[in-house]
Amino acid sequence: MLKRLSKCVREFKKPTILTLIFIIGESIIETFIPFITADLVNRIKSGADTKEVLSAGLVLVLLAVASLTCGGVAGFTCSRASAGFAKNVRHDLFQSIQFFSFQNIDKFSSSSLVTRLTTDVTNVQMAYMMIIRIAIRAPLMLIFSAVMAFVMGGTLAMAFVIVFPILVFGLILIGKKALPAFRSVFKKYDRLNESIEENVRAMRAVKGFAREEYEKKKFDTAAENIRKDFTYAERVVALNMPLMQFCMYFNMLFILTVGSMLAIKGGGTTIDVGQISAMLTYGMQILMSLMMLSMIYVIVTMSSESAKRIYEVLSETPTLREPEHPVMTVADGSVDFENVGFKYAADAKLLALSGINLHIRSGMTVGILGGTGSSKSTLVQLIPRLYDVTEGAVKVAGVDVRDYDIRTLRDAVAMVLQKNQLFSGTIKENLRWGNENATDEELTEACRLAQADEFIRSFPDGYDTHIEQGGTNVSGGQKQRLCIARALLKKPKILILDDSTSAVDTHTDARIRAGFKTYIPETTKIIIAQRVASVQDADLILVMDNGRIAASGTHDELMQSSEIYREVYDQQTNGGDEE
Repeated sequence: MLKRLSKCVREFKKPTILTLIFIIGESIIETFIPFITADLVNRIKSGADTKEVLSAGLVLVLLAVASLTCGGVAGFTCSRASAGFAKNVRHDLFQSIQFFSFQNIDKFSSSSLVTRLTTDVTNVQMAYMMIIRIAIRAPLMLIFSAVMAFVMGGTLAMAFVIVFPILVFGLILIGKKALPAFRSVFKKYDRLNESIEENVRAMRAVKGFAREEYEKKKFDTAAENIRKDFTYAERVVALNMPLMQFCMYFNMLFILTVGSMLAIKGGGTTIDVGQISAMLTYGMQILMSLMMLSMIYVIVTMSSESAKRIYEVLSETPTLREPEHPVMTVADGSVDFENVGFKYAADAKLLALSGINLHIRSGMTVGILGGTGSSKSTLVQLIPRLYDVTEGAVKVAGVDVRDYDIRTLRDAVAMVLQKNQLFSGTIKENLRWGNENATDEELTEACRLAQADEFIRSFPDGYDTHIEQGGTNVSGGQKQRLCIARALLKKPKILILDDSTSAVDTHTDARIRAGFKTYIPETTKIIIAQRVASVQDADLILVMDNGRIAASGTHDELMQSSEIYREVYDQQTNGGDEE
């Protein structure tokens, strides 16, 4: 995990190394200041003149300025290194997610991925900053101060031998108690974000069913669970401060008491005032170093769970892998399903699709009908390889889709999904997702064919109208037509419409399908629909039932051979009057 995360330092190695260098310099300088101060106190006690005092004072000032400079530069380079490290971690996380298949994304909820990209990365950034700055400074200060304390204090330095084990034992105990609580908190953060995400996306449904109070209670419960865990963890971590204060005051009391007794009894021959002063300063430095180490320990303890969660995403292997020698060209839009079986999870007991054998010639129009849960969408998602088949093979232009370069394959397939997705930006920017180099004339032509041009021009800003996130400022039918126009701009080999004209009237639907025949005659068109009228003129109609193709043929053939198709047709044309 540490090896993988360390790769995210990359171009920020230089500020990281500079931080370490300046921190070492600061630590060395601060260690010598008490030594020179003690020497100055002893000189004054021995009757030093003003010149000696001023020269020693000047040295102290120069050392203080040098220490301050090193600390300031280290702070600057440290902030640059830690912020850059966090940027690279987010970049790598986002890049990993882009290569995930639907199966990988199903493993992590979207709310969990958001938490990992935000809260978890922030925690790891904080830990990295503490490690390259304080985690270097504190041990160095601890070692240098302890050495100087034993050199100058002798017997008095035994106070640290007593205090150190007590402090270390206490910190380990605190960490063992706090870590499980922090681990629990991050899982509950996922649930909190999931509650927020669901509420925002389904705001219309929430208000339509007057479920605001229910949603507020659900959110409050998730927030309260996080509060309880954080309160417990913070209470445990808060024990760190009284433990440090106990050790600090014990150290001061021991040095002052024992040091004074030795100074009085020895008449200044065993230990003098300057040494006692230095010992107090070194004692404070040692305990401050231990306090900083304890703070690092707590933060690293908390961020270790975040690091594991980040590593889970970075180490996740995409289930869809590129072939060693990929095919880089899609010759035509023919599609073949050869004894295809599919299930969403390897351990699933039932197949979502089974025994699918289908041959579609390039340029054909294929309609797919079926009840809810008949796996219509699952069938077409195998064509652009959003999932891999469990059994058999799916071929496009006679080549197994697993042998194509994934980007090449998906560039040849345009999908208008059941859930139409628009992005924040202008209408032009959304349309150019289909073809980033499309001219304004090509945009207009695609929109005319998708029956979108008229309503776009009715907006004050026309094609420059801003679309809100998720397309909330356009109707469902308008959103569908914009998504169809975006797909047409790709001029794909295969066009898949997954129930994507459900929000438009039958007249508009017919005009859109008529546009397909003139604009993309050689493109294979696969239309999933609930209305028979949307697929009635198709070259081939498939009737799906329980993950299988129950019947196939033209409209006239199915009216004769398929009871399911005939029943759907009668219900939609006669309104179910027979019953």
